[in-house]
Amino acid sequence: MAELKNKVAIVTGGASGIGLATAKAFLAKDAKVVIADFNEEGGQAAEKDLNETYSDKVYFVKVDAGNEESVENMVEETVKHFGKVDIIVNNAGIGIQKPSHEVTEEEYKRVIAVNQDGVFYGAKYAIREMIKTGGGVVLNTSSILGSVGEPTSLAYAASKGAVNQITKSLALEYANKNIRVNAVAPGFIESGLVNKEALGDFYDGLVEKHPIGRLGNPEEIAHAFVFLAENDFVTGTTVLVDGGYTAK
Repeated sequence: MAELKNKVAIVTGGASGIGLATAKAFLAKDAKVVIADFNEEGGQAAEKDLNETYSDKVYFVKVDAGNEESVENMVEETVKHFGKVDIIVNNAGIGIQKPSHEVTEEEYKRVIAVNQDGVFYGAKYAIREMIKTGGGVVLNTSSILGSVGEPTSLAYAASKGAVNQITKSLALEYANKNIRVNAVAPGFIESGLVNKEALGDFYDGLVEKHPIGRLGNPEEIAHAFVFLAENDFVTGTTVLVDGGYTAK
């Protein structure tokens, strides 16, 4: 089993939700974490708050995951600050929910840019650094919608299906470089936008789709990322953490 102590992990979309929970989970394992997010205010606040507990083991970098130059800079800043990249969690993501015949080209391409291209960019530049240091771990955030369809979520589902295939292809390509590549596919997760107060009766319908009888929480997804970072014999897989959603 891999030790995470003193490993350097980048977490995109790290200022909130699953990303922030994952950053905290790695820090609890004594890793160093770069919180990368487009939300500069939220990222800086998370950096300040966590460094009060973890003594300068957290560093914030602003990133637009859908922009290659921005992602390249993120990796460069990580190496400048912490000296290396051992783990990257390509977690940043956006969605759009509307009838597919009403989705504009700009809306579609933006979802693909962040959710799909962002995984490619993050893996590309992190792997370059991992090769230099003898290996590493690439972790991607997929979704149940990478495995099953959902009305009015065409762009998001397409991007997450691509993440599953990117994960497999990279795992095969870089296994001989001691680089493992895996993904986590969450079900619906409690968040600032997904909760009973915000969604009302629609929330109850989401709960019913999960045989376990509730939605997930960000810490449960973070736990899966830690497992995949630590287990040296797992590569090329997408772990569904979905309360049984896709078992039906």
